Amino acid sequence: GKAGNIKGKIIPGGNPYEGPRSRDYPNPALKTAYAGALFKEAAEKLGYKPFPTPSAANSQPYTNEYGATINGCVYCGYCQFFGCEMGAKASPQTAVLPNLMKQSRFELRTRANVVKVNLDSAKKRAVSVTYIDSRGREFEQPADLVLLTSYVFNNVRLMLLSGIGKPYDPAANSGVVGRNYAYQTPSGVTLFFEDKVFNQFMAAGGLGMTIDEFNGDNFDHAGLGFIGGGFFQAATSGSRPIEVRPVPRGTPRWGAEWKHAVAKYFNRSFPITIQGACQSYRSNYLDLDPAYRDAYGLPLLRMTFDRHENEHKMSVWITNKAAEIGKAIGPSKMTVSPRTEKYTIVPYQSTHNTGGAAMGAEPATSAVNKYLQSWDVPNVFVVGASAFPQNGGYNPTGTVGALTFHALQAIKTRYVKRPGPLA
Repeated sequence: GKAGNIKGKIIPGGNPYEGPRSRDYPNPALKTAYAGALFKEAAEKLGYKPFPTPSAANSQPYTNEYGATINGCVYCGYCQFFGCEMGAKASPQTAVLPNLMKQSRFELRTRANVVKVNLDSAKKRAVSVTYIDSRGREFEQPADLVLLTSYVFNNVRLMLLSGIGKPYDPAANSGVVGRNYAYQTPSGVTLFFEDKVFNQFMAAGGLGMTIDEFNGDNFDHAGLGFIGGGFFQAATSGSRPIEVRPVPRGTPRWGAEWKHAVAKYFNRSFPITIQGACQSYRSNYLDLDPAYRDAYGLPLLRMTFDRHENEHKMSVWITNKAAEIGKAIGPSKMTVSPRTEKYTIVPYQSTHNTGGAAMGAEPATSAVNKYLQSWDVPNVFVVGASAFPQNGGYNPTGTVGALTFHALQAIKTRYVKRPGPLA
């Protein structure tokens, strides 16, 4: 990536709206794709400050503080939803696991599905976890300390199945586990050209050019009728030809004309995507499904969610702002797609779910404290975007990493020495 604020000094080429950091990224930004270059030029003409999207795909080989060497990205396009054949993603299995596997006190048990955290008779302390292996055998593993790190949905499900914290009741507006669930509000603008070829299939998952002028409180919301915002990105993340088949609005949904348009515009188009914020609402929550169960007979997690008027107004306004940039680029056709319809899980939008075990200052309205420690069972820490009280206008990963580091520091320096509530 490229830092935009080092110790309070704004650095040209980076994000001027970011918080101050002590130093630049350890590796330079990824290459700029053709789509990103056009977006950058148009955004600058409109007075914005575009910057290369920070990415966990390395732009060059790098050896990290744990001694793990992560290779450089070759822009093969098989990045999002794929394992990296080059080992260029700074994910835990390449960045941390090689070091852990050398530690004598570390044991990795694969294909172990934890189904419950077992509590003592007072329901105030975790004593073990129950897991089922790939052969269907059930085991109980004693534990002095339990960290739930199994993604938003399973973190919340395990808390509910284990009786950790009071389940949220939307009718009574009481309880905390399952509360504050929020999704993102994605939207976008697709640009179509007759004379430009973009090779969007040659890419990296985080490759793009971004502006942050319309994110959070970076702009004046007076008179707009909504709060929140999002970041705009001209992404080149690997156009998978079955999933990605953009055609201009008005194209028939099937037949010869549709096929012609797909073939023509697959490589002559690119999107400006928006990852928009979503507030938390009393009516949006997670709970155990009363009817559906998994292979072990345990209730599945149920999600009750829809965006509200705030998100719809926000999406229309910021998507139109993105369309202004799109128009400045000069496409022959352009499709503007704000998010205003009732929520549906189809088609795929993102995996950026948040909330359900929100962090907070007091147990009446939050499931965990600022160290991600359960208020009710102090030797259980719930790590992940499940701690978010709402979904901001950015992907959760960076914040999840920061919260994880904060929690682990507290465990290492305080909890291990003196087990008990940290807040």
